[in-house]
Amino acid sequence: MDDLLTTRDVQELLKLDRTTLYRMLKDGRLSGVRVGQQWRFTRQDVEVLLRRGAAAELAAKAPIERPASAPSADVLPLHCMQAIQDVFADLAHVGCVTTRLDGEPLTAISNACRLCALFQSSAAGRRQCIASWRALASRSERFPQVTACHAGLGYMHARIDIDDQPTALLVAGQFRLNDDPIGAKQLASEYGLDADEVAAAAGAVPIFDVGARERIAAALKKVAHTFEEIGRERARMIGRLRRIAALSALDDPAPTR
Repeated sequence: MDDLLTTRDVQELLKLDRTTLYRMLKDGRLSGVRVGQQWRFTRQDVEVLLRRGAAAELAAKAPIERPASAPSADVLPLHCMQAIQDVFADLAHVGCVTTRLDGEPLTAISNACRLCALFQSSAAGRRQCIASWRALASRSERFPQVTACHAGLGYMHARIDIDDQPTALLVAGQFRLNDDPIGAKQLASEYGLDADEVAAAAGAVPIFDVGARERIAAALKKVAHTFEEIGRERARMIGRLRRIAALSALDDPAPTR
């Protein structure tokens, strides 16, 4: 009977890493048998591969592992991002939120001003905010551009890309661009709010000059880059865990009949 080789024996003979060996075993390029909970390989099968010089060829042709699809926003560690977002919003004196590309919020709004809090208290206001964020996500610019929201407040966005794929949006704002009055009565009527309360909240919104807006834009860009780095690392970790799980499944004992 042929000698049975261990997984380590085959790795050394074929000069393969463990991942490539299990990939070959899984897709049928290498045959093995179960002995207890371990894989064993016949020396004859391995020597055939050696004679053909197939090991190096197969390893070179092994598929490069890439994500099955573009990363989704689910890969982002929101508890960590919320803390960073809160600090940024407090220091920059802006409201801030991270959303999906469809405009749905991923995080709670940080440092919301009274006017925005009023809009968020209205179902119609919340829908309009989401629509505004969704419109931002559809724009081609990746980094901060000042835009006026549905209520006339200034805000800007930075897209969060994971592995060069648009994944989420970081939005900061709740400031005025000039001293033009905000149409409190119209907004109150549109969203079912108290006109006096809207007027008082609108009057408290600060005016940011060009210099202030540029500083916020620069900081927002850095925060977005930080979120991208965190997201990439977490995506890689999840990918490694999935590969380990796949290898573990191969090491499970063969089912008994």
